[in-house]
Amino acid sequence: MAFLLVLSILVEHLLVINGLRDMKFGKLADISQVDFKLPTPLSGTTAVLSKGSAREGKGQAYIGCTGWSMPQWVGKVYPKGTKSKDYLHHYSRQFNTIEFNTTHYRIPDVTTIEKWRRESSDDFKFCPKIPQSISHSRNLGLGEAQIMMFCNAIQGLEEKLGCCFMQLPPYFGFDRLGLLDRFLKGFPNHIPLAVEFRHESWFNQTEHTERLWTLLEKHKTATVITDVAGRRDVLHMRLTMPVAMVRFVGNALDSSDYSRIDEWADRVSQWFQQGLHELYFFTHEPDNVLAPELAAYLVDKMKTYPEINVRGPKFLDDTAGQQMSLF
Repeated sequence: MAFLLVLSILVEHLLVINGLRDMKFGKLADISQVDFKLPTPLSGTTAVLSKGSAREGKGQAYIGCTGWSMPQWVGKVYPKGTKSKDYLHHYSRQFNTIEFNTTHYRIPDVTTIEKWRRESSDDFKFCPKIPQSISHSRNLGLGEAQIMMFCNAIQGLEEKLGCCFMQLPPYFGFDRLGLLDRFLKGFPNHIPLAVEFRHESWFNQTEHTERLWTLLEKHKTATVITDVAGRRDVLHMRLTMPVAMVRFVGNALDSSDYSRIDEWADRVSQWFQQGLHELYFFTHEPDNVLAPELAAYLVDKMKTYPEINVRGPKFLDDTAGQQMSLF
């Protein structure tokens, strides 16, 4: 039994390293029978937002994609002729945040961090993913140097550091609640953090989920809400901080992608009215090529809500090299 457990963990690590697990998590070939309706908001979310510190002015929405290294975006998201070295410059002037997966595979050096901070727009926020050497390790990196190395590095982003997030592997279940408690207790409290849970045991028993939310509230840690066709349990609608992080997985701009976004815009508007401070919303599409279109659609919807401050892209006409509007 122990051998099989070790073997499953090794396989999981290989899938993550090759990017296969995250690509396939919750994906369905046939989405025709999926009920994409958002669940009813949980009472705990309302309580968290109502007892949080008062927000000054509008709530801030950060909308973006999952990477900027996309040559397919040249001519529409980036000006025609843009070189890869200038992608970040143009990406950050179209979107104001990014789900930053680069840090999942390596801890950046000081020079790289400074380059990212310097080249991005003034209001841009990076949301770095915790390195897999921590999130996928046996003990979440406790007692090792990786956690502080990561935190010391990303602090170099200064005012452009948004909310970090830790994506726990699918084999990290409720039985490791104590380990998670120790990790969060030792994680620097000045580094904003959200956690994504994938193992079914976090959601298949009410007692488990309630203990999880209590733990995250205690440690002032946010939750990641994932909206993906094949795993509706991870669409849990529970906030534990006045900060929301949503990872939205679309289906190649199927009509359901847009109706889902419409509902999300209404939901986050309600949260902002109840006291939400910040929203980080990341659009995923197959191969990332179509993600900007969906992000732009969400921005367009959010601009109709007076309580939300948001900015988004003005796409370019590939032939004329001028800005155009899709909506």
